[in-house]
Amino acid sequence: MNTLLMLFIFVPILSIILLALNILLAPHRPDEAKVSAYECGFNAIEGQTRSTFQIHFYIVAMLFLVFDLEILLLFPIAVTLYQVNIFGFAVALIFFFVLTIGFVLEIGSGAISITEAKEASRV
Repeated sequence: MNTLLMLFIFVPILSIILLALNILLAPHRPDEAKVSAYECGFNAIEGQTRSTFQIHFYIVAMLFLVFDLEILLLFPIAVTLYQVNIFGFAVALIFFFVLTIGFVLEIGSGAISITEAKEASRV
């Protein structure tokens, strides 16, 4: 059995086992705060140490996670590149091409420009 097939079999089984253990062993004590809807924004109240923040930092974090997942998706191909030959290499190149297009679109839309966020927070 090759490494890639082992990865596609082992990871779902492990995730189902860990999820089942969490459901069986975790305490279930819901209260009003846990079951209420969560609002991400808040108004600053005088005297509190909390300050308002820009949603831009969350967007940058989410974009980082998306591009960080590319490492996870390309690792099996990198490990088994000699077994998958030219087909696996072509799939990896197509994946990189689509990822590059997404990155160029993000730069073009200004989603990851930190200077705009700093200027908007001064206004």
